[in-house]
Amino acid sequence: MKTQYYTATTFDGYIADENNSLDWLFEVDEGGQNPFADFFTGVGALAMGATTYEWILAHENSLENPSSWTDPYGDTPAWIFTHRELPVIPGANLHFVRGDVRPVHAEMVTAAAGKNIWLVGGGELAGQFADHGLLDEVILGVAPVTLGAGAPVLPRRITSSRYRLTGARPIGQFAYLTYEVRPPAS
Repeated sequence: MKTQYYTATTFDGYIADENNSLDWLFEVDEGGQNPFADFFTGVGALAMGATTYEWILAHENSLENPSSWTDPYGDTPAWIFTHRELPVIPGANLHFVRGDVRPVHAEMVTAAAGKNIWLVGGGELAGQFADHGLLDEVILGVAPVTLGAGAPVLPRRITSSRYRLTGARPIGQFAYLTYEVRPPAS
């Protein structure tokens, strides 16, 4: 079981532009492949921040069309980290939480039942898991795009001593890089 931050990023390290748009992502050719489908077969629980959840609500129209959530994620339990009230997607297995990621991670491990935990985003949330030694792997789909500004992939300093490259492969125009993440020094 691993806790994985799997996301797409630009050459210059952003996961969304300054307006939280992902338009740049949908312009990149995946070469007819879908690496997410294989990845998600190993996922038993997922977590995301409020901004990511709100993007899904707005761009997938999930409140009116719940299948836009349930088709890709099924009944996989999802934890939404938020400081505000958010609408619930009908039929989705959602848990709205706030605060320290450590007790929530423990709940997710139990719910995942031996499968992996996917940190959908954003980068700050993934960083909080990394800060507490709860992030095992980072998988980046690096796209040949530069934005100049936006939401950073991981907005904190984590030196190379904590990362070990375990995989690199091209998929369409993306370069998929996989890094094992070591816990912070105590």
